[in-house]
Amino acid sequence: MHNRLVKTAVTSLCALVAWLLVRDHRRRGLPGRASIVSPRHSTRVAEDGSVHSLQSAHLELPSGRLEQLWNPAQLENLGRTYWRFLTRATLGIVRVIYGEHERRVVLLTRPLTLLRFEPPSYVIERDHASINWAIHDGLLVSHAGRGSGYLTIRVTRGADAGEPASLDVDVEVANFYPSIASRLGTPVYRATQAIVHVLVTHAFLRSLARLQLAQSRVGRLRGHR
Repeated sequence: MHNRLVKTAVTSLCALVAWLLVRDHRRRGLPGRASIVSPRHSTRVAEDGSVHSLQSAHLELPSGRLEQLWNPAQLENLGRTYWRFLTRATLGIVRVIYGEHERRVVLLTRPLTLLRFEPPSYVIERDHASINWAIHDGLLVSHAGRGSGYLTIRVTRGADAGEPASLDVDVEVANFYPSIASRLGTPVYRATQAIVHVLVTHAFLRSLARLQLAQSRVGRLRGHR
């Protein structure tokens, strides 16, 4: 039952994300410009089965907009934008449920928890900022890998102070042990879940060219400057 649910979810996501990417490439005239600059081998599976994935983009935007966005509250909004994009990209099949001490990524409803995260931690400095979610467990996490991995969104300001301004944005998954690899093998993981993650993440990174961040559901950093 577990394997069938995971395979069905991944297959559905592949089709939906493919449609999303076709639509995304047709859009022009956005206020910013995002280019995917992910490393050649952006997803690696270690001998112990742990996965490391690094997806990156270079974002150019008006310097005035950068100054408006560079504050703790907007960093929190960036996290919310990521989760909202995941829901929209899957047409609501995948949703995020917020709890006081957790975040759940679910397939339609709570019992089908794909991933469960700890609440995020934030770092914001003069030239870089990051959001980090520790991965607790979920259907997509192998039993041996529970409590090991994390998801991080990292933003770094460009060194040049000219126009346009620039940001480098990374979405990193590290020390993640996928259940589909432990049950069905690494080749199956690479051909399904790994591809879906890359496609969704690249589409999210491209969407940042809109320079429109969603309002945080929690608002923990709201009012901080």
